[in-house]
Amino acid sequence: MRAEQLPFLLLFGSFLLTFVTTRTITRMIRAGVGPFRNNVAGGVHIHHAVPGIVLTLIGAYLSVAVGGRQPWAAAAGVLIGVGSSLILDEFALILHLQDVYWSPEGQLSVQLVALTVGVLGLVSLGLNPLTSDSGFGPGHLAIAVTAVVHLGVVLVCVRKGKYSTAVLGVFLPPVAWVGAVRLARPKSTWARRRYDQAKTARAAGRAAGFDARFGHWGLDIADLVAGRPSLPNPAPAASKP
Repeated sequence: MRAEQLPFLLLFGSFLLTFVTTRTITRMIRAGVGPFRNNVAGGVHIHHAVPGIVLTLIGAYLSVAVGGRQPWAAAAGVLIGVGSSLILDEFALILHLQDVYWSPEGQLSVQLVALTVGVLGLVSLGLNPLTSDSGFGPGHLAIAVTAVVHLGVVLVCVRKGKYSTAVLGVFLPPVAWVGAVRLARPKSTWARRRYDQAKTARAAGRAAGFDARFGHWGLDIADLVAGRPSLPNPAPAASKP
C-alpha cells in the first residue's frame, strides 16, 4: 500500500465503522436497552447529522490545508469518513425535512449508505478510470461525461422511488437505465408531481405486482441492516404559498 492511499482507506474504514456503530446505538435507543438515550437539549432533539456536518467540514478544510502531509491527511480522512457517515445515515430526514428515521421513507438513508460503501470499496480496490500515467485524455473525458450522465439516470431512479434499482444500477448501468424509463413508484415524488390519476393507478398496479414477486427480498435486507420501520410515513408537508 502506498502512503498516499492511507487517507482514503482510513476514510472508507471510518465511514463503515461509524455507520455500523450508529445504527447499533440507535436501535438500542429505540429498544430502550443500554445506557444510550436521545440527544435532547432545551427540548430540541439534536440529530447526529449535526455533528456529522461539523466533522465533515473540519476534515475537508484540513485536507485542503495540509496538502497531503501526514499524519494530518490521515486525520482528515477519518474526520470526513465519520462525519459523512453520520450525515448520510440521516439523509432521508434532510431530504424530507421531517423525522422519518424509523419510517419506510427513512430507509432511503440505508440505500444511499450502501451505494456509497460500494463506490468507496471499488475505489479502495484501485478502480479509478479517470487517472493513468499518461494523464487526462479524450478517453478519460468520454468516461467522465458518461459517468455524469449515468449519475443523472441513477438520480432519476431515486426520484421515482426505486432505491434498490438505483443502488444496483450504479454497478450495472442497464438496470438503472431500464428503471429510469419505467413507471415510478406510486408514492414517489416523481409520481406525485407528474402523474395523473390514471397513470398513478397503473404505477400502483405495477408496483404491487413487482413487490409480490421480488420486493420483500430488498425490504428484508434493509430491515436487517437498518431495523424494521415502526412508524408510518408522515404526510407530505404542505407547500407554502
